[in-house]
Amino acid sequence: MNKILVMGPSWVGDMVLAQSLFKQLKTDQADCEITVAAPAWTLPLLERMPEVTHAIALPFKHGDLALRERFKLGRQLAKQGFTQAILLTNSLKSAILPWAADIPVRTGFKGEMRYGLVNDMRPLDKSVLRMTVERFVALGLQKNKPLAGQIPQPVLRADPEHAKTLLTKFSIPHTQRPVLGLCPGAEYGDAKRWPAEYYAEVANHALNQGWQVWLFGSVKDQPVTVTIQQLTQQRCVDLAGQTKLGEAIDLMSLCHTVISNDSGLMHVAAALDKKLIAIYGSSDPKHTPPMHPQAVIEYLGLECSPCFERVCPLGHLNCLKQIKPDRVMQHLLISA
Repeated sequence: MNKILVMGPSWVGDMVLAQSLFKQLKTDQADCEITVAAPAWTLPLLERMPEVTHAIALPFKHGDLALRERFKLGRQLAKQGFTQAILLTNSLKSAILPWAADIPVRTGFKGEMRYGLVNDMRPLDKSVLRMTVERFVALGLQKNKPLAGQIPQPVLRADPEHAKTLLTKFSIPHTQRPVLGLCPGAEYGDAKRWPAEYYAEVANHALNQGWQVWLFGSVKDQPVTVTIQQLTQQRCVDLAGQTKLGEAIDLMSLCHTVISNDSGLMHVAAALDKKLIAIYGSSDPKHTPPMHPQAVIEYLGLECSPCFERVCPLGHLNCLKQIKPDRVMQHLLISA
């Protein structure tokens, strides 16, 4: 049996996309055992992926080399008898632990001076593997084997009973009204955030049509959700900064439709099989699209796009401001 240690990504969206790799591994090696080592905040996602046997919360601060600590944990993991490590990030530090664990096959793309640490080095041709999810899945294939067929779609398991208890916890009315989930934040930066006023206009339209509107996000997104609440006369349910990731997943499973910026929660919504309207600004939907065949992508593809910047370098944010609320509301009417 192949015991595989996957060094997982730190971003929520990337971890959702990593499930496509886990599914591919299980398709090719039904009896393989998959352990994922990743930051603790991503573990609620792994708990909802049946392909993952074990999850290890990495104790290192984001960005820290922590050479001694990584080596120590690697030596502890050497006892687990892993046969292969797959590195989903290209950093030097992600390669230290599998090397210290003496895992015989250590697979990864050519990255930050990792020769010797990665002994199954793969060249990355970004013109062939354009999407992040394609790159993840390719690392699970035999060397030089091209991708073939459909990429497995991420599918997160929700807990319906837990979702019901969360309605009570957050004082959300138990009604039959459809729920519109809005994800107006983006950890990366302002150049990926559709304007709060636009979200509020869509929210007011939905509320007036009898929908419930729930706002999802982290503590960092609260200034945006507070603005939306002010512009909707406090008629939304503001969950930003109130939920843990696992709670957000289970509550989002109750939504009929989700409107989201290009963010981790966008990928969560796709993996929960929600009707999804995804809004792209500085990023490229050809690189990190939502992995759902029915997802609607709003992207203008302006001459200056994609710039991949955190803040609009031209100061106008036209890539998002020119996606008008009416355009998004048309999709909402179709999804109802």
